[in-house]
Amino acid sequence: MTSRRTASDPAVSGGPPLSPAVPVPVPERRTPGPAPSPHTAAGHNALVNRPPVPLPAEHIPPGTADWRTPDAGRWLAAVPARWAHPLWAVLALVVTMVWYMDGAPLTPCTSADPCGTDWSGLGMMAVLVLTPYWVWRQPRLALAGLAVALVGFAEDGGFTESFGEPYALGYPVAAAFTTAGIVHRLALAGRQRTLALEAAGPVAQPLPAAALTFRRGRFSFALAALLLAVAGFGSWQAQQVADAYEERAASATQLSGRVAALEQDGDADILEVEADERTHRFETAVPEDFPVDSQVDIVVDGDWAALVAEPYDAFGWELLVLAGSVAALALFANGVDGRTRSVRLRRGPLPVLKVLVREDHEDGRTWVFAADDTETLRPILHFHSLHAYEEEDEHEGAAGGGEGDDEAEAVDLTKVRAILTGDDPPPPLREALLYGAPYAGAEVALAARLDADEAEVVVECSVTAVKPAAPGLMTRGPKHRERNSELRPVEEIAASMPPATGLRVWKAHGFSRAVGLGLLLVQGGGIWAMVDDGPSWHWLWLPLALPWLVSAVSTALTWRITADRDGLWATGAWRVRQLPWDAITAVRHSEDGIRVGTGKDHPDVELSPTGWAWLERRLGREPYAVRAAEEVRALLLRPELRPTEEAPTARQGMPVGPPLVAVSLLWGAAVLLLL
Repeated sequence: MTSRRTASDPAVSGGPPLSPAVPVPVPERRTPGPAPSPHTAAGHNALVNRPPVPLPAEHIPPGTADWRTPDAGRWLAAVPARWAHPLWAVLALVVTMVWYMDGAPLTPCTSADPCGTDWSGLGMMAVLVLTPYWVWRQPRLALAGLAVALVGFAEDGGFTESFGEPYALGYPVAAAFTTAGIVHRLALAGRQRTLALEAAGPVAQPLPAAALTFRRGRFSFALAALLLAVAGFGSWQAQQVADAYEERAASATQLSGRVAALEQDGDADILEVEADERTHRFETAVPEDFPVDSQVDIVVDGDWAALVAEPYDAFGWELLVLAGSVAALALFANGVDGRTRSVRLRRGPLPVLKVLVREDHEDGRTWVFAADDTETLRPILHFHSLHAYEEEDEHEGAAGGGEGDDEAEAVDLTKVRAILTGDDPPPPLREALLYGAPYAGAEVALAARLDADEAEVVVECSVTAVKPAAPGLMTRGPKHRERNSELRPVEEIAASMPPATGLRVWKAHGFSRAVGLGLLLVQGGGIWAMVDDGPSWHWLWLPLALPWLVSAVSTALTWRITADRDGLWATGAWRVRQLPWDAITAVRHSEDGIRVGTGKDHPDVELSPTGWAWLERRLGREPYAVRAAEEVRALLLRPELRPTEEAPTARQGMPVGPPLVAVSLLWGAAVLLLL
């Protein structure tokens, strides 16, 4: 089986963070052959302009239509309006739910109506937590969740209170807004399906045999069962606590007492109750229900005593039940949805569209382009997928053996090693057949060759819902990709670089230092919070979180790259590394970090974070770290641009990680002494 590539791309890239639809060429050492060297401009451009990996003609059913740019444009135009984006609905539901819970009066705990385990309320809370998640992932289930939530809201007297209290009106309004957005999204998904069917024409083909054996939902079902067992265990433990109280209270003496005082012991509220000429102390969760001089009922059995209104505390077990049941229901719903869509996909002949696809080198996402968009300027949709294999082939592979299998295993190990070291090339653009009518939330399958070196056509089935590649709040849209889809030519980068007057230096700038200062405040506040109450188990978090924070703060504040005649001096959090020019295989900017690849003989160098590229673009500025990676790439590909001087020690940079560790320890000691 061929493993999917998810390792980071070692491509030489100085441009913006790589979009999932746009891989970047890899300037690497190649085995001797006729291919041009990627360290030359000709070799670099040859990699960028490679044609798509063709699909063998015998695998293309007669009459299969190309999904061309005009049809794809109409499909992309049928996307929901920005007001219907799930984020707004989720925010509205969460804010109004918290507002209602904060403003609505709580039923007081009394001897006649004691506070115990409230399973019905716990079930309603599970629905309230699941509904925002379903709004994002399962809109049809979200409609059912909203209906249940509104019924519970009505039974709680919410509709009556809505006319007099603003907090009670918020959730119904948010639910109406959410419902309108879901209906709008579902209607446009139907419109997209219609447009896809029109583009595909009357031709329908059965799903490839390999996809017929592909199953969805097994992992979700298994994990849901495990979490449901955890919730069941929590429920059993909570019931044990309740039964233990009932058993002991049945033989205890019931007394009526007076609240003499209310005091705090650390974070706990303590009631002092005088009854039968004795003073009893009880911890309470709602001290406002027991004002001083009020009468309360207690049960006493020797040295054991309990408030009748607050007989026991099973909150921890109830929280476990809530978390386990919510996660189990979410996974179970995902499994059912995936299994249902997979079965529907295999039900009969499907429309087929010829497209271009490319696998994202960062997260393995599959991006689909129009059949005539060979420049990958405008992605149409994206999803995650896995390879599907015929069961017969798997059995034959398991039973086989011999020299051929050893050779295949060696090839696979080579690929795995390349992925782990970051030396694997970016996935190519491929011709593919898309089975199924694509629309937002649909299930599809595709058939394509993996690359030009493999003649076999493999089948991939989607494991996440189809999502349009339209401009949105959380994704990059077509316009952004059109602007950044091509790697900037080295000549253009060289022309924009300032004249070399000596060493070339790139170092932490304003945005990077702002990120570092923000993380430094988080670090200082975290140390304060952890050592505030003296020695405790919270101190265990310090060795876990502090090294990462120190590394991130030090890098963001003082990262530095110095280029001289011999190579690069890269200053990170803990040390300065020298990288000779002939040892560098890749330079790229990704996820707000700069990575310098050094091949398989030396560990790569990664400086992160180096700023906040997303915010810099939103403010209309060119991200400094992106430009730094571009210029370093230009020096790598154009040796004549490199400095002719050797960097002295003072210009090589100095890491500040060790001093920051000492400062952090002194800060923690000062907090302990001052508090």
